[in-house]
Amino acid sequence: MPSSTADKISACLATEGQQFNFPPLPVDIHFGYGAFADLARHVRRCGGKKAIIITDRGLRRTGWIDYGEELLRAEGIPYAVYDDVPENSSTSAVAAAVARLRDFKAEVIVGIGGGSALDTAKAVAAMATNPGSVADYKGLNNIDCDPLPCVCVPTAAGTGSEVSIWSVITDDQTNAKFGVGSQKLLPRIALCDPELTFGLPPALTAATGMDALSHAVESYTSKESQPISASLAIGAIELIGRHLRTAVIDGTNRAARYGMLLGSMMALMAMNSTRCGIAHALAMPMGSGDLRIHHGTIVGMLLPEVTRFNHMAAPERYAAIARAMGAPVAGLTVEEAAPHAVGAIQDLGADVGMPSRFSQFGMREAHIGPVVQAAMQSDNIRVNPRTPEPTDLEGILRRLM
Repeated sequence: MPSSTADKISACLATEGQQFNFPPLPVDIHFGYGAFADLARHVRRCGGKKAIIITDRGLRRTGWIDYGEELLRAEGIPYAVYDDVPENSSTSAVAAAVARLRDFKAEVIVGIGGGSALDTAKAVAAMATNPGSVADYKGLNNIDCDPLPCVCVPTAAGTGSEVSIWSVITDDQTNAKFGVGSQKLLPRIALCDPELTFGLPPALTAATGMDALSHAVESYTSKESQPISASLAIGAIELIGRHLRTAVIDGTNRAARYGMLLGSMMALMAMNSTRCGIAHALAMPMGSGDLRIHHGTIVGMLLPEVTRFNHMAAPERYAAIARAMGAPVAGLTVEEAAPHAVGAIQDLGADVGMPSRFSQFGMREAHIGPVVQAAMQSDNIRVNPRTPEPTDLEGILRRLM
């Protein structure tokens, strides 16, 4: 493969003879403007007679939940609503939603909202058929019984939960976030209608968009990256780099909202098979305990510094990222082009108004040690392109304090 200049780098960067696995993605994806209007038909396809909508009260105010209810009523589908999902979903929220489901005897779950609502819906689907608390299933591949069918409808372009094997939940007993991961958690159907993202405020558009970018960048540069995931990830990077600024400035721009929702979904499809890296290893503890910083804000702020730390460990990858984001790398060698990924990500974050200091969210020097200690236990460290020492993570955090 030619590698003398960044503009000749292959997007998927397949290693000759590489053996790899790309796990199944049994989600029936319906993408495009108007996809939500078919909600009732897809609920019927899932085979249940009753449905429960899982969402949050903020989304209720947008009118989209009322519209979803109208669609179900028009087709004679009985439904219940649980709209108490918090900003960071919790074990108690999952338990309360499961209780509502069982009381109503719902057979299909409809998750409508951002990452927290969709993660809750998927967890509810699993806990409807498995005993105990959702906290009993933390980690990967610990769910035994098949969940109830779940239809997920994203209203933000960021987490990609509608195609993710993961649900992230906060344990009410410890205030710590944990992940439950399983192919069984994948929704039966994803209805991805960009119009539902129009109401997302600029700051949340920016934070969720940078979250999607971090999924794509960390998947693309993961040690577990392979040709299929890499093609999805680099495509997502290009879409997000092209559309995020416009989506923040003009939230009703149809092309930008379409591109961002597509990029978010593609990034998560890639990440399912690769995990992430340092930014996500740090994000879990920084979104827990007394900090509770918004996940997208954390990874969006961390990504430039993480890229600065990583780029020479995988220069071909980071040179390709720089090119995908429109950095001026034509004619440069791979080694010369790779650092431009740092500037491209940093400029995008600045342009969309990402914060620059974690101290403004209450983070102090005393938090750094426990955050780093927790992050070093994450499997995301294992797949990061450059293996960090605790002092490396401490340095990244201190530069952003």
